[in-house]
Amino acid sequence: MLELYQFELSHYSEKVRFILDYKGLAYRKFEVTPGVGQIDLYRMSGQRQVPVLKDGSQVIADSTAIAEYLERQYPDRPLISTDPKLRGLTLLIEQWADESIGLNARKTLVGALNQSQSFRTAFLPSSVPDVVRNLIGAVPNEFLSVLGQGVGFGADTIKTATEAIKRDLASLCFLLYDQPYLVTDHPTLADFAVAGLSMYLKFPGGDYLDIPAALKDKGVPGIADVGIFEPFFSWRDRLYADYRKPLLGAPAGGSPNTINIE
Repeated sequence: MLELYQFELSHYSEKVRFILDYKGLAYRKFEVTPGVGQIDLYRMSGQRQVPVLKDGSQVIADSTAIAEYLERQYPDRPLISTDPKLRGLTLLIEQWADESIGLNARKTLVGALNQSQSFRTAFLPSSVPDVVRNLIGAVPNEFLSVLGQGVGFGADTIKTATEAIKRDLASLCFLLYDQPYLVTDHPTLADFAVAGLSMYLKFPGGDYLDIPAALKDKGVPGIADVGIFEPFFSWRDRLYADYRKPLLGAPAGGSPNTINIE
């Protein structure tokens, strides 16, 4: 069985999970523990980032490389058209999604966590005591903004990223105005890249992710709850309903604390 080494809350991992589900491939998830787990991941893949796919003796890192491998090795339900123009457009949108939506959505999410106490506490598991939840929620937004400045997530950086995300979503709404998918009359790598990488902007409802219930169908204030972007999120929700498999009781394979490498 295919093995996916991931963070459950990684939007690049979500991109790969979408692709695996669309192709109908059985896989087992392994949750990488930040720090010690990434050392094990380096031993296996030569780098520390998720996602990493293991298929027998083959180890593939990076969501785009994984998509290309799956397309070659498991050609049923193709992700990329053989038509040169459609192929080029699919790959171009996928790369744009990685670089623009993927990177800017992360910065936008950090900004939302800094500014919204309710959104911040929604990330906490239900097992967290109320006293701890209240303490985390009560951390001054200004304090978090100062901390963000020190690690490259200052106010100007977040503002620029948020403006870029809004332009991206507006463009996607125009592209999807009179067509069901971004490139062809069926989903492609472009659709799954855009859908998966927008996870930080608004988490999907339903049981697709092993996340706190308070996060489901919630997202960045000023983006997830703005009517102008509703066509995009409605389109993405349809992709989830049609092609993403919900969890059955618990995430497949469980969530080990460390990676077991043979």
